[in-house]
Amino acid sequence: MRRIGEPYIPGIPYRDRIGAYAIIAGRDGHLLLVDEDGELQLPGGGIDPGESPVQAMHREALEETGWRISGLRRIGSFQRYVYIPQYSMWARKSQLIFIARAVMSLGPPTETGHIPLWMPPDVAARRLDIEGDRVMVREAMQRGLI
Repeated sequence: MRRIGEPYIPGIPYRDRIGAYAIIAGRDGHLLLVDEDGELQLPGGGIDPGESPVQAMHREALEETGWRISGLRRIGSFQRYVYIPQYSMWARKSQLIFIARAVMSLGPPTETGHIPLWMPPDVAARRLDIEGDRVMVREAMQRGLI
């Protein structure tokens, strides 16, 4: 799996963390993103034990944006090495990337610190804070997926 972002640092006790993330498009072509405590990113997160990546993505989209999604299709993946402050751990995050459609808003996010935002894909490809998210949006645009 390709690495995007910060390099591996020898001696750091990285823990593997697999997550599902999605490029979620609305009817007008804008993307549904999330501002998580000031960081603009694709909606998604860790896959819980016993959960499939698709189940995790549906759960994460609802928790972080308040939206129900459909039509999930995996389009790529990447890994990155990062410190996760909320878990006080260093991780090698393997991020499975999906394309999805926003179907219906069911209310506000249930996770605190998450603000859903709509943005044109070309703007998102420049403004997302995680390098791998920007790369995935650009590649989805180049492939005509969004």
